[in-house]
Amino acid sequence: MTASLTNLTFGSDDLRPFIGQRIDVFLAATLQRSRNHAQALIRQGHVDLRPFPEKAEPSYRLRAGDSLTVRPLVAAPVDAEPVGEAIPLEILYEDEALLAINKQAGLVVHPAAGHRSGTLVNALVHHRGEKLAGRGGRERLGIVHRLDKETSGVMLIAKTDEAHEKLAQDFAQRDVRKIYRALCRGLFRRPFGECRGSIGRHPVHRKKMVVLKNGGRTAWTDYRVLTQGKSGAEVECLLHTGRTHQIRVHLTHLGHPILGDHLYGQNKPWPDGTIPSRQMLHAAVLEIAHPLTGKPLRFEAPLPGDYLECREKLLKD
Repeated sequence: MTASLTNLTFGSDDLRPFIGQRIDVFLAATLQRSRNHAQALIRQGHVDLRPFPEKAEPSYRLRAGDSLTVRPLVAAPVDAEPVGEAIPLEILYEDEALLAINKQAGLVVHPAAGHRSGTLVNALVHHRGEKLAGRGGRERLGIVHRLDKETSGVMLIAKTDEAHEKLAQDFAQRDVRKIYRALCRGLFRRPFGECRGSIGRHPVHRKKMVVLKNGGRTAWTDYRVLTQGKSGAEVECLLHTGRTHQIRVHLTHLGHPILGDHLYGQNKPWPDGTIPSRQMLHAAVLEIAHPLTGKPLRFEAPLPGDYLECREKLLKD
């Protein structure tokens, strides 16, 4: 894939692993946007499919030899303030300084180009109004750290600037314990291990991160196999650093991509023809000191239904 200031081009080699996949599903996953956005790109003529441009429809399934050029939609103007929206929140804990939630998969954390609404910040503004830290800026009210759109689990929200400053410092100094659950492909040779590969931007696929031999930023993930099945496993991952896509990149580097990860895995269907709806990664536990009192806190988010269903399919044999 090559990129310019305006267009993205996916050659036949880039598309080969995705042959048979719907074009709107491919674009949504690769661009990390919604399927509605991908379908709008196609229907408004922003996707040039070669060698048969007349077949560019959302339901078209990619074939050998296809290539794509994508021209982005013009970004909507930025609102001065995020607008509150009645999006449900699962609150795990709340006091005068902070809020802990179980973020649902599919929820973008904060407004950005292409996601002016429907984000966690919009939900927080609706539910908590002025009771959010503004230190991170108008579009990141209360946000201390992020989870990928398709990752579920524990997130902390600062309600005061004082709490935000202390929490941000703890995350920067790695005084936070973060444990994730993931469903992965393949047979692990060892019941536990680690990956310390430095992570940086992929030299060609600019949406992806990759383990680099030279350069990049130091990254360290420990893993422990909880249950091993014939074709995959459930693992627990402990993060010692917090790089972009760290667990997804490290597990892929070890040969065990996360189920449903369109960007880093092949996302092969189950025997019944279904495909996991999203990457099966869940931020299960977060431990940190209270930003005001210093009291140790532990937050645990229950596993969501789609994860449990996917785990049953993966480990049933």
